[in-house]
Amino acid sequence: MLNGKQITAVLPAFNAAETLKRTVSELDRAVVDEVLLVDDASSDDTLEQAEHLGLISIRHDKNRGYGANQKSCYKAALELGADIVVMLHPDYQYSPLLVPALAAMIAYGQYDFVLGSRILAQNSIARGMPAYKYAANRVLTLWENLVLRQKLSEYHTGLRAYSRGLLEALPFERNSDDFVFDNQIIVQAVVFGASIGELSCPTRYAADSSSISFSSSVRYGLGVMRTTAQYRLHVSGVRRYEFLDFAPRAVATAVG
Repeated sequence: MLNGKQITAVLPAFNAAETLKRTVSELDRAVVDEVLLVDDASSDDTLEQAEHLGLISIRHDKNRGYGANQKSCYKAALELGADIVVMLHPDYQYSPLLVPALAAMIAYGQYDFVLGSRILAQNSIARGMPAYKYAANRVLTLWENLVLRQKLSEYHTGLRAYSRGLLEALPFERNSDDFVFDNQIIVQAVVFGASIGELSCPTRYAADSSSISFSSSVRYGLGVMRTTAQYRLHVSGVRRYEFLDFAPRAVATAVG
């Protein structure tokens, strides 16, 4: 708990048995009140390990996809009464030690949404990020910043924190069940008018870190470009998209 705010860390997991214990061991339980894992029908013993570690665990009866996993994570965290939800990949690619720092940026009223950036203030390639992933990250981020009119260093991180109020305001259940969910929820936050911050996160790549296939990466990249184009069409009034069709904060506050 920080500043009276209950903090829940959520771990969207798929075949994370090799790295789960190490990830959980670095979570500061003096700050993190609950740790919730959603297992997307792993073929290894991820769920058994989660239960052994004393985590709150949910298992999908079949593999539903990364986006669907996050939907289950956020809905369950809100039901548990979380004031701040920190999403952390359990593959140890992102540092669990940064969870309190991300949560603090929300707990003390500075931001609604915080992204752990692998690009900010570091040489990501020197720290292990493959050159092709870095190049794709830079191209997509440039496109998104131009279209969304933002100044974020990265949109593709697996470490992020949300305020309860933001998650309750965003219709994230309308988003994709696939990887592009990550991008869609950021675009929704922009539409809402959320204050978005970033925290530098060390890049970590190892043999047991999760990685999506090349075809999935291409599909994700095309999905990112499509999502940002949809945003521009939506806010310009050219076309409406259901996942973006909700009241921005200014409108919601005025009505309330």
